[in-house]
Amino acid sequence: MSEDERDGFSEAATRSEGDPKVVFALNAVLSAAFAAFVVWGLSILGVVEYSTVNVATLAIVLFSVTYLMTA
Repeated sequence: MSEDERDGFSEAATRSEGDPKVVFALNAVLSAAFAAFVVWGLSILGVVEYSTVNVATLAIVLFSVTYLMTA
């Protein structure tokens, strides 16, 4: 790979915003995983019950906050 090709790739990667559908899906998956982890940890501490509703609620909140911050 020549130096020109490396510079071209670096420039393209810097300007590229990516496919919004991939960013949207990645945000949803990571928000759900992090929400499950947080609710699980809080359930061990006895703060909340580990339930689908609690995980989904936190995932929606996290997803919304990260979506608004990146939009």
